[in-house]
This record gives sequence, C-alpha cells and structure tokens, in this order.
Amino acid sequence: MSLPRLPSVVLTLAPSGADRATDREALLAAVASATGVGTPAVRAGRVCPHCGATDHGRPWAEADGSAVGVSLSRTTDLVALAVGPGNLGVDVERVSRVSAAPLDAFTAGERARAAGDARALTACWAVKEAVLKRDGRGLRVDPLSVDVDLDRGVAVFEGDEQPVTVLFPAADLVVAVAAGGVPVDVGPCPSGRARAEPQTSG
Repeated sequence: MSLPRLPSVVLTLAPSGADRATDREALLAAVASATGVGTPAVRAGRVCPHCGATDHGRPWAEADGSAVGVSLSRTTDLVALAVGPGNLGVDVERVSRVSAAPLDAFTAGERARAAGDARALTACWAVKEAVLKRDGRGLRVDPLSVDVDLDRGVAVFEGDEQPVTVLFPAADLVVAVAAGGVPVDVGPCPSGRARAEPQTSG
C-alpha cells in the first residue's frame, strides 16, 4: 500500500519514557496516529549514515510499507516527536538548561538580534539542532555555520535560507522544527496524557 503524502508535520510533545525503548514505542504510536495506520503496521529504527550501525544515528520509520519522515528530541522529562512527509528535524530545549551551558555557538547576528534574551538564544540553538538533524550530519557540522533569524522564521545554512517553525509551549520550553516550509500541526500525546499547547513565535 502507498500512503498519501502527509500534508503537514505532526508534532507530539510527550512525557519522556524511562528508557529509549519506551521513547521508541511513543514514536511508533506517533507515526501510527499521524498516518492513520495501526501501530502493528509501523516499523522504526535508527541507522548511522556514517558507519551504518543501527544502535545510534538518524531515526527512520515506515507506515504500512511507505517511508515517512521522523525526528525526535529529548530534554528533561519531555520528548518531542515529529512525523512528516520528508526529511525533517526537531529539537526541544529547556531555556534554563541552555542558559546555564557555556555555549559558544551563536553568530554575531544572532547575539545582536537576541539582545540578551535567553528565550531567543535558546530558540536559536534549537533551530540550529533541528536544521542540522534535517541535514543528516547533526553536530558533526559547526553550529556557527547556521545563522538563525527568528523574526523572519529562517535559518541560513550553506548559503540557503531554510524556513523553520519555533514554538514556545511553556515559559521554560522551546521547540524548533525544520521541515522545508511544510506546516506544523500539534498532535495528541501518544501516552494519552494532556499536552501543552504551543504558540508560534513572532
């Protein structure tokens, strides 16, 4: 069976599991929910594009035999799961954690535009991670090579402007999605528990 192309990225925020196997089950449920197939028809795993290992690397998923784009990210007590029509990247960050980290990853333009706003700098970091996940190389690439303009909703990477979506579900939380301009919808929590309702930046 060939699934119809997904019209948007479905983003799910869920309490993080006790281990990665639990988070994988949440990803399977998120793919099933976004595509409308039963969970038994979903397959998912990881593969490293550099060494070919399957115990780490980029996540992949199939629903009823058709490939779908997936990405996931964890922060304290929370996992963000994204399912969409193609390559995508998601990152979730706690403002308090990013603010406390000695990051030297912001361009002069980002620092000037943020003007010391910790939430804005956290959003820039989340966008960098999301863009580099979508690229597939992750933090093997210097985060300084990505310049984020939150007001315009874009990240410039390797000479190309990439549209990004930034959400602020709570005062201490930022979620960024890089999906090539595909719209982002917030889906239900796979665990069935209540989820935060994000607000778009800007």
